[in-house]
Amino acid sequence: MSPADDGATERARFWRNPAVPETDLLKARYVTHRFSRHVHDGYAIGLIVSGVEEFDYRGTLHRAGAGELVLVNPDSVHTGQAGTPGGWAYRMLYPSVEALAGIAAELDAPLATPYFPEQVVRDPEVAALLGRAHQAAERGDALAASTLSRTLFARLLSRYAAPRPSTGAPDAGRQAVREAVALLHESLLDPPTLEALAEAVGVRPFPLLRAFKAVTGLPPHAYLTSLRIRQARRLLQQGVRPAQVAADVGFTDQAHLNRHFKRVVGVPPAAYQRAAGTYKTGLLPVS
Repeated sequence: MSPADDGATERARFWRNPAVPETDLLKARYVTHRFSRHVHDGYAIGLIVSGVEEFDYRGTLHRAGAGELVLVNPDSVHTGQAGTPGGWAYRMLYPSVEALAGIAAELDAPLATPYFPEQVVRDPEVAALLGRAHQAAERGDALAASTLSRTLFARLLSRYAAPRPSTGAPDAGRQAVREAVALLHESLLDPPTLEALAEAVGVRPFPLLRAFKAVTGLPPHAYLTSLRIRQARRLLQQGVRPAQVAADVGFTDQAHLNRHFKRVVGVPPAAYQRAAGTYKTGLLPVS
């Protein structure tokens, strides 16, 4: 974020660049905005440009200051808010699991699903590389963006990635959770109660709830919201109007979608859709 973006104004731009495939990009400055507890189906990799971001990650509070890198793994519950009164500015990349796994395979790294055990690291070389890659994607320099982003991901994998650890849930609990998650995927519009969900997968409600939180980091109702947001993003990218998206994924109305979407993605659905539909530069207001 440039020095001209100081003050209390919150600004955010969410976009895609075809030169950086399977990756969303975000450039933002937040002061009062707070990200609710949520998960991403891919990675969240960012550079704090100024200020301090504070975030809870799977029950541990982290603080990332200017020049530090933030590494969030897929399906890992986290929040996000200002760590100082002035807020924070950052540049983020959200590569898919397939994108990073593909790069790991090219490097002959034994990482079917790469995992970052450290969530905040200070590495000036990689931080500078991330900044250059992100800026190249922002100005539309396809060759530089593709080269620098691929080099960035390879550098992060070689320095900070490890095999993904297994969850602490017993095998039977993990199987019940897999079945419950599959049912929630099929039930965005008419989700079951916890009791009905437990009965459908053959366990009692409280054991399912404990196993579900151990595996996903969220209780079933919060996980359902994250599924709705994921589907909403897909529909918005396809050009479906936000009001219709709200109905199609199970939110009460567009205001209900707006509230949850902004808490997870950082921009409202309409702003996200405008960014997803073009690769034009320029900042979009948060609200």
